[in-house]
Amino acid sequence: MSRTVTLILLDATGRPLGALPSFDVPEPWWQEVASIVAEVRRRHGLEVTVLRLLDADRPAPPGGHVRYLAQTVDAPGVPLEPVAVDLAPHPLRQPWAQAGEPDRSVAWATGELRRLGRTVTAVAQQRTWNLSAIWRLDTDAGPAWLKQLPSFARHEPEVLRRLPSVAGLPGDTNSLIDAPVVLAADGEGRMLLADVPGQDRYGAGEGERAAIASGHHLVQWRACGVVGELVAAGVPDLRGAGLADRIRERLAGHDVSVAAGLLDGLDHRLQQVGDCGLPDTLVHGDLHPGNVRGDGQRRVVIDWADSFAGHPAFDILRLTEDVDADAAARLVGAWARRWRTDVPGSDPHRAVDLLRPVAPLRLAAVYAMFLAAIEPGEHPYHVHDVPAALARAAATS
Repeated sequence: MSRTVTLILLDATGRPLGALPSFDVPEPWWQEVASIVAEVRRRHGLEVTVLRLLDADRPAPPGGHVRYLAQTVDAPGVPLEPVAVDLAPHPLRQPWAQAGEPDRSVAWATGELRRLGRTVTAVAQQRTWNLSAIWRLDTDAGPAWLKQLPSFARHEPEVLRRLPSVAGLPGDTNSLIDAPVVLAADGEGRMLLADVPGQDRYGAGEGERAAIASGHHLVQWRACGVVGELVAAGVPDLRGAGLADRIRERLAGHDVSVAAGLLDGLDHRLQQVGDCGLPDTLVHGDLHPGNVRGDGQRRVVIDWADSFAGHPAFDILRLTEDVDADAAARLVGAWARRWRTDVPGSDPHRAVDLLRPVAPLRLAAVYAMFLAAIEPGEHPYHVHDVPAALARAAATS
């Protein structure tokens, strides 16, 4: 599956110029823009920055014909099609989706790298959507990465800064988990990260997932002692009854009838989870293998934007979500044995069973929060996620 792209261009002052001829790119995922930028350069010798999604010919990704707003400082050498585009401001528009703002972000990152004694030699936009904007900055000392975050994810650099103190415990060196290194952060959503060599581990098998789970357990066990510090630093607090309150608050206004019974019994269920005796800790929130990078020497968990303080079982449930039942049972069994060793008298298996339907219910609340925090033009990214997650919650309750 590919994607057909139409770019509507703005000039350096933000004035609309017209639309480039449409073209295809191989990646179907709407937020991926590196190939768009490269194809416009190849076809037209034009440097562009993609600002945001405008619309598409299908209700949700992937694929289809997608229109974006983009900006250029060059004079296009190809005729542009006149096109009407709504440039009215919106209160929920992300900073990087506005004309001129990506240049300011890159200038900030370039200045921070200069302060660190590194010279930027090339900049490449990688991704832009409602959840983040990402650029690769090549330097004379190797690449660095600029990530810009929405207001609801700005705790990520605070988590990463504290992760070195909870990682690297003695143990099986094949299981240890590292964290990306924060080179700089501006407190307003911009974060500059050191490069993490390797590949994202999509499709990892049971053995690799077992190593991820083992290393992540070490992180979570040490983090139990700093939960209060993490919450004080802005990490969302989803401990105990607070989780039920947050879920109900975020799902208000959505049709939750399919999961009504689960919601009605949520407080009692979470009380039972508490009785299982496991401590609250730092939860990654989206611990699938694609959020782990490995190069054969080290394993790094990336993308902590969904992290929160809460129950450790949420991460093992996410890590085993797409494996067969037997493999999932073995991975959960090993996870439970580690927690029983560290917390004698606890009942990790029961906690997992109780939280199994709560995990997709929490995700439904997360998607509802995304929708409430982004402008309507970007709703297609998540519009189907809330009912889908509610249906999964109901099916597992």
